[in-house]
Amino acid sequence: MRPDPLIEIDHVTFGYDSSRTILNDVSLRFGRGQVTAVLGGSGCGKTTLLRLIGGVHAANSGRVVFDGEVIDTRDRAQLYRIRRRLGMLFQFGALFTDLSVYDNVAFPLREMTDLPEPLIHDIVLMKLNAVGLRGAAQLKIAEVSGGMARRIALARAIALDPELIMYDEPFAGLDLISMGVAAKLIRTLNDVTGATSLVISHDVPECMAISDWVVLMATGGRIVAQGTPAELMASTDPEVRQFVRGEPDGPVKFHYPARPMADDFGLGGGA
Repeated sequence: MRPDPLIEIDHVTFGYDSSRTILNDVSLRFGRGQVTAVLGGSGCGKTTLLRLIGGVHAANSGRVVFDGEVIDTRDRAQLYRIRRRLGMLFQFGALFTDLSVYDNVAFPLREMTDLPEPLIHDIVLMKLNAVGLRGAAQLKIAEVSGGMARRIALARAIALDPELIMYDEPFAGLDLISMGVAAKLIRTLNDVTGATSLVISHDVPECMAISDWVVLMATGGRIVAQGTPAELMASTDPEVRQFVRGEPDGPVKFHYPARPMADDFGLGGGA
């Protein structure tokens, strides 16, 4: 039995303009206290889903519900209140390059709270210690590796002890060791803090290893399948099998839909 949802996506349709639908009548439930992975190829709407949850965009139709409260992008007071309960790990870290490692993690504490500086100091060091980088507190961002930068961004994301942590492609661009470290951190932080984690990715092995629930999306904002990692890995559905096994041939085509090449080169038959 799945836990009660912290986030509900209720028949949501969204497109940035009328010419292309990004999410098409999507309904999802993200269980409280679980790690949920949303997998899919580039352009299928995974990051757009995070933007809707964070109130960056409003759904064209349907509802986005956070802890029983429908998100209203026109209500600034509600957005700030809800965002205070969210942590976000951006795809490429989005660290402030002019600030030290310490000051990057301290930033949300200084901006969002009235805590005294000595307490902020202790919290920052605890968060950095949780990601294994307490000793790097005084380094500049230019002095850290890509894997370290991702962990610093994670320390900043959890600085305010959020109830929901959203990860946008947390494994992108990492070597295998850094990828394993990041995956272990996501699972450990979720279990230790009791948070709910939403991981947006296309990296199948890492997500299958750490997730309680997996959602597979396809181009056009379709939900292809969802279930436990074991259920998706054992699926006989051709589209699911192609994605989780990385097969080049299958229902998902390499070429974006286009008219015949002969027409583009003026070689089509005429009357």
